[in-house]
Amino acid sequence: MSYVWIGIGSAVGGMSRYWCSGVVARLLGETLPWGTILINILGSLIIGFVATVMPTDSRILAVYNTRDFIMIGVLGGYTTFSAFSLQTLNLAREGYWLSAVLNVFLSVSLCLIAVWIGHITATAITR
Repeated sequence: MSYVWIGIGSAVGGMSRYWCSGVVARLLGETLPWGTILINILGSLIIGFVATVMPTDSRILAVYNTRDFIMIGVLGGYTTFSAFSLQTLNLAREGYWLSAVLNVFLSVSLCLIAVWIGHITATAITR
């Protein structure tokens, strides 16, 4: 049954990523992959929160497979690190070195900050 829930979560995450990326591209353009950056930041924030609220040894009562559904399924389908890597490579290959470096810097630093904020928020809520 875990595979079914993870598969459903992956579908939800993938469709959410496609929608969000399209909206951001229409709003901000595609000079820099802002959609991918935003998706990775939000995904990092959410996974930091969920991992803290629902650790593997959690005593929080949750529906069976909820953690796997969210963390492996939804967020696995939603976050786009592979897309980030390809977009960065393409920016570099097309000679947009500054955009490639900026993409790496923003994605990595802001995602680390987001996962930390998710963790801090969940810790404050669960105290």
